[in-house]
Amino acid sequence: MNETLLEAAARIWHSLGSLAVSGARIVGILLAAWLALSISRRALRVLRARIAVRLEDAEAIKRADTLSRVFRYITTVIISLISFIAVLSELGVSVAPILGAAGVVGLAVGFGAQSLVKDYVTGLFLLVENQIRQGDVVQLGEFSGSVEEVTLRYVRLRDYSGNVYFIPNGTISTVVNMSRGFAHAVIDIGVAYGADLDQVMQLMREVAAQMRQEPDFAPQILDDLEIAGVQDWADSSVKIRARFRVMALSQWAVRRAYLLRLKRAFDVHGIEIPFPQLTVHRHRDDGLPDTQAEPPRVAAAGDGQSTARN
Repeated sequence: MNETLLEAAARIWHSLGSLAVSGARIVGILLAAWLALSISRRALRVLRARIAVRLEDAEAIKRADTLSRVFRYITTVIISLISFIAVLSELGVSVAPILGAAGVVGLAVGFGAQSLVKDYVTGLFLLVENQIRQGDVVQLGEFSGSVEEVTLRYVRLRDYSGNVYFIPNGTISTVVNMSRGFAHAVIDIGVAYGADLDQVMQLMREVAAQMRQEPDFAPQILDDLEIAGVQDWADSSVKIRARFRVMALSQWAVRRAYLLRLKRAFDVHGIEIPFPQLTVHRHRDDGLPDTQAEPPRVAAAGDGQSTARN
């Protein structure tokens, strides 16, 4: 009986020892995973800082920020998965059947989550090919705005009104990026048919030259105003098209400032900017013109709407 008790105690002691060893190994695995995550994140931060120091291009720095977030996400997933498998192995759970079942489940889920897989694949190409970066102003399909975040899953945009859009990468077919290199501020000017077009174009050039001398716009405007000429004969005006070559993202500010200055110049020189007008004729019931009636007052608006009052 004493031998039986000794054998039982030995088995218990051996089990406790094995459990202690397994527990120590599990703690070691978790500590190693935490250490690996810390080192990888610190390495990415150091690499990001060195890139920021060596590169003067703000666009390259934005790309480094985006890629660093993606790599951090990927390393976190890989290290966590390896740690999880190692812990299961220490607990005595056979990993091979789990991996086999995971493969089958993954295949089944893959057929049901093709859109999700497409999102990740497209997101990877968007980042690797440097199509979109944080801070860019882009148009993705019917949505446009400033890019706040780019992930493997989606792109987050904020438009001019402050609305936020989360666009899955798999739905992106065409990317219009307005933040690369330079842009054109395209301007269409409508003047009356009786206006002297040579005088109009000369004023346009003079106003553009004055803008290029202003400190606020000199760095933004890259070249002189390019006048394409008469663009169209509209219903009530002659359309003249011109454009500025400007720094990317400056096209809207330059266009607004130029239109303001050009309107003032047109007012000084008496150049008419036509707008739609409406004439109202009033008749009596017998079909003859009502010559005794007070002529209507016509208020015309630039949007083509007008009102008539007796």
